[in-house]
Amino acid sequence: MDELELLKKDWETSSKNYPELNKEELYKLIYKRSSSIVKWIFIISLLEFAFWTLLSFAFNSSEDLEKMQSYNVEYILYPLMILGYGVLIYFFYVFYKNYKSISATENTKMLMERILKTRKTVKHYVIFNLVFMCICIVIGVYIELTNNPEVLTTLSRIDSEGEGNVTVFYLIVVGLSLVAMALITVFLLGFYYLIYGILLKRLKSNYKDLKELITE
Repeated sequence: MDELELLKKDWETSSKNYPELNKEELYKLIYKRSSSIVKWIFIISLLEFAFWTLLSFAFNSSEDLEKMQSYNVEYILYPLMILGYGVLIYFFYVFYKNYKSISATENTKMLMERILKTRKTVKHYVIFNLVFMCICIVIGVYIELTNNPEVLTTLSRIDSEGEGNVTVFYLIVVGLSLVAMALITVFLLGFYYLIYGILLKRLKSNYKDLKELITE
């Protein structure tokens, strides 16, 4: 618990007379906490990127890589990879820029605006990751359906048994894909809530404190 939260707790629960802080002292406490929170958002985003990157390397065996290479779908995978890394690097830059801008802020109104901007950036970051994950699943399923020899053989056999069976097969694949996306989305939302949600709540609290400071 930081210094500002301790002061709030004391004011709310204690009957003792604590020295009141003036606006400038309160602003410094809020500024200090906001700067620290945004710094941690930047650090955690980098750690998250490193974690998922290492995890992807751990689960991608040489057989999986050889299989994807045999599909000759580099024209899909490489642009997708470049897009993903490019957008993530952009967000890292914005997180760092937000931290530097808050660290250099001396005006209360400007600090409030930059807190709102940081919260919006984090929300956009989370939305991008979730949408990009869903796009990757859809593309991955498409690649398997159109290139995997075992899947093509199965489709050919089902087609010979009747056209309706192929429709059922695709419906099952779509259904399983949607379930997978839903489960992964729920997992990631819980993950992001635990990590970024707590920090965003603290930034929101700081914003409210600054708003009260201005209106006093």
